[in-house]
Amino acid sequence: MLKRFCSLILCMALICALFSGCGYKSRDLKLEGEYTKDFAGSQLNVYNWGEYISDGSYDMMDVNREFERVTGIHVNYTTFESNETMYSQLKSGGVSYDIIIPSDYMIERLINEDMLEKIDVSKLHNYGYIYDNYKNLFYDKNNEYSVPYNVGMVGIIYNPTMIDEPKHSWKSLWDEKYRGMSLNFSNPRDGFMTAQMILGQDLNTTNKADWDAAANLLKKGKDVLQSYVMDEIYGKMETGEAAIGPYYAGDYLTMLENNEDLEFFYPEEGTNIFVDAVCVPKSVKHKSEAMLYIDFLLEPEVALHNAEYICYASPHRAVVENPEYTYYKNEILYPDPEDMPPVQYYHDIDPEIRAYYENLWIDLKLY
Repeated sequence: MLKRFCSLILCMALICALFSGCGYKSRDLKLEGEYTKDFAGSQLNVYNWGEYISDGSYDMMDVNREFERVTGIHVNYTTFESNETMYSQLKSGGVSYDIIIPSDYMIERLINEDMLEKIDVSKLHNYGYIYDNYKNLFYDKNNEYSVPYNVGMVGIIYNPTMIDEPKHSWKSLWDEKYRGMSLNFSNPRDGFMTAQMILGQDLNTTNKADWDAAANLLKKGKDVLQSYVMDEIYGKMETGEAAIGPYYAGDYLTMLENNEDLEFFYPEEGTNIFVDAVCVPKSVKHKSEAMLYIDFLLEPEVALHNAEYICYASPHRAVVENPEYTYYKNEILYPDPEDMPPVQYYHDIDPEIRAYYENLWIDLKLY
Protein backbone atom coordinates (compact mmCIF):
# COMPACT_ATOMS: atom_id res chain seq x y z
CA MET A 1 0.00 0.00 0.00
CA LEU A 2 1.39 3.38 -1.00
CA LYS A 3 1.14 5.80 1.87
CA ARG A 4 -1.13 8.82 1.70
CA PHE A 5 0.37 12.17 0.90
CA CYS A 6 -0.08 15.64 2.30
CA SER A 7 -3.46 17.27 2.64
CA LEU A 8 -4.11 20.66 1.12
CA ILE A 9 -3.14 22.38 4.38
CA LEU A 10 0.20 20.62 4.53
CA CYS A 11 0.85 21.27 0.84
CA MET A 12 0.21 24.95 1.30
CA ALA A 13 2.41 25.07 4.38
CA LEU A 14 5.26 23.51 2.45
CA ILE A 15 4.77 25.82 -0.50
CA CYS A 16 4.65 28.86 1.79
CA ALA A 17 7.93 27.78 3.36
CA LEU A 18 9.42 27.10 -0.04
CA PHE A 19 8.67 30.54 -1.35
CA SER A 20 9.52 32.44 1.87
CA GLY A 21 6.15 33.72 2.91
CA CYS A 22 2.68 33.04 1.58
CA GLY A 23 1.83 34.89 -1.59
CA TYR A 24 3.97 34.82 -4.71
CA LYS A 25 5.58 38.18 -5.40
CA SER A 26 6.57 38.82 -9.00
CA ARG A 27 9.40 41.11 -7.98
CA ASP A 28 11.10 38.06 -6.45
CA LEU A 29 11.31 36.22 -9.79
CA LYS A 30 14.89 35.34 -10.66
CA LEU A 31 15.44 34.60 -14.34
CA GLU A 32 18.45 32.91 -15.91
CA GLY A 33 17.57 33.54 -19.56
CA GLU A 34 17.36 36.85 -21.38
CA TYR A 35 13.91 38.20 -22.19
CA THR A 36 13.45 41.13 -24.52
CA LYS A 37 10.48 43.48 -24.72
CA ASP A 38 11.04 43.84 -28.46
CA PHE A 39 7.78 41.96 -29.04
CA ALA A 40 5.70 43.90 -26.48
CA GLY A 41 2.13 44.27 -27.65
CA SER A 42 2.17 41.11 -29.78
CA GLN A 43 0.05 38.01 -29.12
CA LEU A 44 0.93 34.40 -28.31
CA ASN A 45 -1.69 31.68 -28.75
CA VAL A 46 -1.10 28.79 -26.33
CA TYR A 47 -3.11 25.54 -26.39
CA ASN A 48 -2.59 23.25 -23.39
CA TRP A 49 -4.29 20.61 -21.24
CA GLY A 50 -6.71 21.81 -18.58
CA GLU A 51 -5.24 22.37 -15.10
CA TYR A 52 -1.76 22.12 -16.61
CA ILE A 53 0.02 25.35 -15.71
CA SER A 54 0.43 27.31 -12.49
CA ASP A 55 -2.33 29.90 -12.72
CA GLY A 56 -1.97 31.96 -9.54
CA SER A 57 -4.15 29.71 -7.37
CA TYR A 58 -3.05 29.18 -3.77
CA ASP A 59 -0.91 32.32 -3.93
CA MET A 60 1.42 30.67 -6.43
CA MET A 61 2.84 32.09 -9.64
CA ASP A 62 0.53 32.88 -12.52
CA VAL A 63 2.96 31.77 -15.20
CA ASN A 64 1.20 33.36 -18.14
CA ARG A 65 0.79 36.69 -16.37
CA GLU A 66 4.45 36.65 -15.34
CA PHE A 67 5.49 35.99 -18.92
CA GLU A 68 3.35 38.93 -19.99
CA ARG A 69 4.95 41.15 -17.34
CA VAL A 70 8.47 40.16 -18.33
CA THR A 71 8.04 40.36 -22.12
CA GLY A 72 4.98 42.52 -22.77
CA ILE A 73 3.58 39.71 -24.95
CA HIS A 74 -0.10 38.95 -24.36
CA VAL A 75 -0.91 35.24 -23.90
CA ASN A 76 -4.17 33.92 -25.34
CA TYR A 77 -4.54 30.68 -23.41
CA THR A 78 -7.03 27.91 -24.22
CA THR A 79 -7.26 24.28 -23.09
CA PHE A 80 -8.12 20.81 -24.39
CA GLU A 81 -8.96 17.57 -22.60
CA SER A 82 -7.38 14.97 -24.89
CA ASN A 83 -4.68 14.66 -27.52
CA GLU A 84 -7.32 13.72 -30.05
CA THR A 85 -9.31 16.88 -29.36
CA MET A 86 -6.17 18.96 -29.76
CA TYR A 87 -5.30 17.19 -33.01
CA SER A 88 -8.76 17.74 -34.50
CA GLN A 89 -8.67 21.41 -33.66
CA LEU A 90 -5.19 21.81 -35.10
CA LYS A 91 -6.05 19.83 -38.23
CA SER A 92 -9.16 21.88 -38.92
CA GLY A 93 -7.04 25.00 -39.29
CA GLY A 94 -9.79 27.12 -37.81
CA VAL A 95 -7.52 28.59 -35.15
CA SER A 96 -3.81 29.41 -35.34
CA TYR A 97 -1.72 28.26 -32.37
CA ASP A 98 1.87 29.20 -31.55
CA ILE A 99 2.40 26.74 -28.68
CA ILE A 100 0.84 23.32 -28.09
CA ILE A 101 1.66 20.70 -25.43
CA PRO A 102 0.76 17.22 -26.73
CA SER A 103 1.84 13.80 -25.54
CA ASP A 104 4.60 11.69 -27.06
CA TYR A 105 2.59 9.55 -29.47
CA MET A 106 0.69 12.58 -30.73
CA ILE A 107 3.96 14.45 -31.25
CA GLU A 108 5.16 11.50 -33.32
CA ARG A 109 1.97 11.70 -35.39
CA LEU A 110 2.25 15.46 -35.86
CA ILE A 111 5.86 15.06 -37.03
CA ASN A 112 4.86 12.27 -39.43
CA GLU A 113 2.14 14.51 -40.87
CA ASP A 114 4.49 17.51 -41.16
CA MET A 115 2.43 19.59 -38.74
CA LEU A 116 5.23 20.85 -36.48
CA GLU A 117 7.92 23.50 -36.82
CA LYS A 118 11.47 22.67 -35.84
CA ILE A 119 12.78 24.12 -32.58
CA ASP A 120 16.44 25.07 -32.33
CA VAL A 121 17.11 23.99 -28.73
CA SER A 122 20.59 25.54 -28.89
CA LYS A 123 18.82 28.90 -28.65
CA LEU A 124 17.10 27.95 -25.38
CA HIS A 125 19.20 29.12 -22.46
CA ASN A 126 17.56 26.69 -20.02
CA TYR A 127 17.39 23.54 -22.15
CA GLY A 128 20.33 22.03 -20.28
CA TYR A 129 18.10 21.54 -17.25
CA ILE A 130 16.24 18.73 -19.03
CA TYR A 131 17.51 15.29 -17.98
CA ASP A 132 19.22 13.37 -20.77
CA ASN A 133 16.91 10.38 -20.34
CA TYR A 134 14.03 12.55 -21.61
CA LYS A 135 15.93 13.54 -24.75
CA ASN A 136 16.24 11.64 -28.03
CA LEU A 137 13.15 9.57 -27.28
CA PHE A 138 11.33 7.61 -29.98
CA TYR A 139 8.89 10.38 -30.87
CA ASP A 140 11.59 13.03 -31.50
CA LYS A 141 14.88 11.21 -31.87
CA ASN A 142 16.96 14.31 -32.63
CA ASN A 143 15.23 16.75 -30.27
CA GLU A 144 14.14 18.86 -33.21
CA TYR A 145 10.44 19.37 -32.55
CA SER A 146 9.72 19.25 -28.83
CA VAL A 147 10.88 20.24 -25.35
CA PRO A 148 9.80 17.97 -22.44
CA TYR A 149 7.28 19.56 -20.06
CA ASN A 150 5.96 16.83 -17.76
CA VAL A 151 6.20 13.09 -17.25
CA GLY A 152 3.61 10.70 -15.89
CA MET A 153 2.14 7.25 -15.55
CA VAL A 154 -1.42 6.01 -15.31
CA GLY A 155 -2.79 4.27 -12.25
CA ILE A 156 -6.03 3.62 -10.37
CA ILE A 157 -7.53 5.92 -7.76
CA TYR A 158 -10.01 4.56 -5.22
CA ASN A 159 -11.80 5.54 -2.04
CA PRO A 160 -11.40 2.91 0.73
CA THR A 161 -14.19 4.51 2.76
CA MET A 162 -16.64 3.54 0.00
CA ILE A 163 -15.34 0.17 -1.25
CA ASP A 164 -13.25 -2.74 -0.07
CA GLU A 165 -9.57 -2.77 -0.92
CA PRO A 166 -9.43 -3.56 -4.67
CA LYS A 167 -7.02 -5.99 -6.25
CA HIS A 168 -4.10 -4.02 -7.62
CA SER A 169 -5.15 -4.91 -11.13
CA TRP A 170 -6.90 -3.28 -14.07
CA LYS A 171 -9.50 -6.01 -13.57
CA SER A 172 -10.82 -4.02 -10.60
CA LEU A 173 -12.57 -1.71 -13.07
CA TRP A 174 -14.57 -4.73 -14.22
CA ASP A 175 -15.41 -5.97 -10.70
CA GLU A 176 -19.13 -6.42 -10.09
CA LYS A 177 -18.58 -5.32 -6.49
CA TYR A 178 -18.08 -1.80 -7.77
CA ARG A 179 -21.06 -1.66 -10.11
CA GLY A 180 -22.21 1.90 -10.58
CA MET A 181 -19.20 3.25 -8.69
CA SER A 182 -16.38 2.74 -11.21
CA LEU A 183 -15.14 4.96 -14.04
CA ASN A 184 -13.03 4.55 -17.14
CA PHE A 185 -11.35 6.87 -19.61
CA SER A 186 -13.38 8.68 -22.21
CA ASN A 187 -10.60 8.71 -24.81
CA PRO A 188 -9.79 5.70 -26.99
CA ARG A 189 -6.06 5.33 -26.42
CA ASP A 190 -6.25 5.30 -22.62
CA GLY A 191 -9.54 3.44 -22.57
CA PHE A 192 -8.20 0.62 -24.74
CA MET A 193 -5.02 0.52 -22.64
CA THR A 194 -6.97 -0.57 -19.54
CA ALA A 195 -8.18 -3.66 -21.41
CA GLN A 196 -4.97 -4.27 -23.36
CA MET A 197 -2.98 -4.53 -20.15
CA ILE A 198 -5.33 -7.22 -18.84
CA LEU A 199 -4.93 -9.12 -22.12
CA GLY A 200 -1.13 -8.78 -22.07
CA GLN A 201 -1.06 -6.93 -25.38
CA ASP A 202 1.47 -4.59 -26.92
CA LEU A 203 -0.20 -1.19 -26.61
CA ASN A 204 0.95 -0.43 -30.15
CA THR A 205 -0.21 -3.66 -31.74
CA THR A 206 -1.06 -3.60 -35.43
CA ASN A 207 -3.08 -6.81 -35.17
CA LYS A 208 -6.77 -6.00 -35.63
CA ALA A 209 -7.74 -9.12 -33.70
CA ASP A 210 -6.00 -7.67 -30.64
CA TRP A 211 -8.07 -4.49 -30.87
CA ASP A 212 -11.22 -6.60 -31.32
CA ALA A 213 -10.40 -8.55 -28.17
CA ALA A 214 -9.80 -5.36 -26.19
CA ALA A 215 -13.04 -3.84 -27.47
CA ASN A 216 -14.98 -6.96 -26.47
CA LEU A 217 -13.48 -6.85 -22.99
CA LEU A 218 -14.45 -3.19 -22.65
CA LYS A 219 -17.99 -4.03 -23.72
CA LYS A 220 -18.18 -6.70 -21.02
CA GLY A 221 -17.25 -4.13 -18.41
CA LYS A 222 -19.49 -1.34 -19.63
CA ASP A 223 -22.48 -2.40 -17.51
CA VAL A 224 -20.37 -2.05 -14.37
CA LEU A 225 -19.28 1.48 -15.16
CA GLN A 226 -20.90 4.62 -13.86
CA SER A 227 -19.48 6.61 -16.78
CA TYR A 228 -16.57 7.38 -19.08
CA VAL A 229 -14.71 10.49 -17.97
CA MET A 230 -11.77 12.76 -18.47
CA ASP A 231 -11.49 15.85 -16.24
CA GLU A 232 -14.94 15.06 -14.82
CA ILE A 233 -13.14 12.52 -12.64
CA TYR A 234 -11.99 15.33 -10.35
CA GLY A 235 -15.49 16.15 -9.17
CA LYS A 236 -16.63 12.54 -9.05
CA MET A 237 -13.73 11.23 -6.97
CA GLU A 238 -13.36 14.28 -4.75
CA THR A 239 -17.04 14.35 -3.77
CA GLY A 240 -17.55 10.60 -3.45
CA GLU A 241 -19.88 10.37 -6.43
CA ALA A 242 -17.63 7.57 -7.72
CA ALA A 243 -15.33 5.20 -5.83
CA ILE A 244 -12.75 3.89 -8.28
CA GLY A 245 -11.31 4.95 -11.62
CA PRO A 246 -8.12 5.26 -13.65
CA TYR A 247 -6.25 8.51 -14.14
CA TYR A 248 -2.85 10.11 -14.28
CA ALA A 249 -0.72 9.91 -11.13
CA GLY A 250 -0.18 13.65 -10.88
CA ASP A 251 -3.90 14.28 -10.96
CA TYR A 252 -4.35 11.86 -8.08
CA LEU A 253 -2.16 14.09 -5.94
CA THR A 254 -4.29 17.06 -6.91
CA MET A 255 -7.49 15.19 -5.99
CA LEU A 256 -5.92 14.12 -2.71
CA GLU A 257 -5.70 17.75 -1.67
CA ASN A 258 -9.51 17.91 -1.78
CA ASN A 259 -10.29 14.41 -0.50
CA GLU A 260 -7.65 12.89 1.78
CA ASP A 261 -9.44 9.52 1.80
CA LEU A 262 -8.32 8.73 -1.73
CA GLU A 263 -5.68 6.05 -2.38
CA PHE A 264 -3.71 5.08 -5.48
CA PHE A 265 -1.87 2.13 -7.02
CA TYR A 266 -0.15 1.14 -10.25
CA PRO A 267 -1.78 -2.06 -11.57
CA GLU A 268 0.32 -5.19 -11.45
CA GLU A 269 -0.11 -5.85 -15.19
CA GLY A 270 1.72 -2.63 -16.03
CA THR A 271 0.71 0.76 -17.32
CA ASN A 272 1.30 3.57 -19.79
CA ILE A 273 4.16 5.99 -19.25
CA PHE A 274 4.12 9.27 -21.15
CA VAL A 275 5.98 12.49 -21.77
CA ASP A 276 4.11 15.69 -22.57
CA ALA A 277 6.22 18.22 -24.42
CA VAL A 278 6.05 21.77 -25.74
CA CYS A 279 5.82 22.05 -29.52
CA VAL A 280 5.37 24.75 -32.14
CA PRO A 281 2.79 23.91 -34.83
CA LYS A 282 3.14 24.86 -38.48
CA SER A 283 0.31 27.35 -37.94
CA VAL A 284 2.64 29.47 -35.79
CA LYS A 285 2.49 33.20 -36.46
CA HIS A 286 4.75 34.29 -33.60
CA LYS A 287 7.77 31.96 -33.66
CA SER A 288 10.17 34.30 -31.84
CA GLU A 289 7.62 34.89 -29.09
CA ALA A 290 7.05 31.14 -28.87
CA MET A 291 10.76 30.53 -28.31
CA LEU A 292 10.77 33.07 -25.46
CA TYR A 293 7.78 31.30 -23.92
CA ILE A 294 9.44 27.88 -24.10
CA ASP A 295 12.60 29.19 -22.45
CA PHE A 296 10.47 30.88 -19.79
CA LEU A 297 8.77 27.56 -18.97
CA LEU A 298 12.24 26.09 -18.46
CA GLU A 299 13.27 28.74 -15.94
CA PRO A 300 14.04 26.89 -12.68
CA GLU A 301 11.62 28.94 -10.60
CA VAL A 302 8.86 28.77 -13.20
CA ALA A 303 9.34 25.02 -13.64
CA LEU A 304 9.21 24.56 -9.86
CA HIS A 305 5.93 26.47 -9.54
CA ASN A 306 4.48 24.42 -12.40
CA ALA A 307 5.63 21.17 -10.80
CA GLU A 308 4.12 22.17 -7.45
CA TYR A 309 0.83 23.16 -9.04
CA ILE A 310 0.41 20.38 -11.60
CA CYS A 311 1.78 17.56 -9.38
CA TYR A 312 3.19 15.57 -12.31
CA ALA A 313 6.73 14.26 -12.40
CA SER A 314 9.18 16.76 -13.81
CA PRO A 315 11.95 16.17 -16.38
CA HIS A 316 13.68 19.30 -15.01
CA ARG A 317 16.85 18.84 -12.98
CA ALA A 318 16.42 21.98 -10.86
CA VAL A 319 12.98 20.75 -9.75
CA VAL A 320 13.69 17.07 -9.08
CA GLU A 321 16.92 17.73 -7.19
CA ASN A 322 15.50 20.48 -4.99
CA PRO A 323 14.98 19.05 -1.46
CA GLU A 324 12.41 21.79 -0.74
CA TYR A 325 10.22 20.63 -3.63
CA THR A 326 6.98 19.34 -2.12
CA TYR A 327 7.18 16.09 -4.08
CA TYR A 328 10.91 15.55 -3.63
CA LYS A 329 11.49 11.78 -3.86
CA ASN A 330 7.73 11.20 -3.87
CA GLU A 331 7.20 7.45 -4.31
CA ILE A 332 4.28 7.85 -6.73
CA LEU A 333 5.87 10.40 -9.04
CA TYR A 334 9.42 9.09 -8.68
CA PRO A 335 9.20 5.42 -7.66
CA ASP A 336 12.34 3.54 -6.77
CA PRO A 337 13.44 1.08 -9.48
CA GLU A 338 12.20 -1.90 -7.49
CA ASP A 339 8.73 -0.30 -7.20
CA MET A 340 8.49 0.75 -10.84
CA PRO A 341 5.63 -1.02 -12.64
CA PRO A 342 6.10 -2.51 -16.12
CA VAL A 343 5.52 0.36 -18.55
CA GLN A 344 4.86 0.96 -22.23
CA TYR A 345 4.79 4.18 -24.26
CA TYR A 346 2.10 4.82 -26.82
CA HIS A 347 3.47 5.24 -30.34
CA ASP A 348 1.89 6.70 -33.42
CA ILE A 349 0.07 3.87 -35.14
CA ASP A 350 -0.46 3.10 -38.80
CA PRO A 351 -3.44 5.22 -39.99
CA GLU A 352 -5.44 2.16 -41.00
CA ILE A 353 -5.09 0.63 -37.52
CA ARG A 354 -5.82 3.97 -35.88
CA ALA A 355 -9.03 4.34 -37.88
CA TYR A 356 -9.91 0.75 -37.00
CA TYR A 357 -9.63 1.18 -33.24
CA GLU A 358 -11.27 4.61 -33.34
CA ASN A 359 -14.30 3.03 -35.06
CA LEU A 360 -14.32 0.26 -32.46
CA TRP A 361 -14.33 2.98 -29.80
CA ILE A 362 -17.31 4.72 -31.38
CA ASP A 363 -19.16 1.38 -31.47
CA LEU A 364 -18.28 0.80 -27.82
CA LYS A 365 -19.66 4.17 -26.75
CA LEU A 366 -22.89 3.43 -28.67
CA TYR A 367 -23.12 -0.16 -27.40
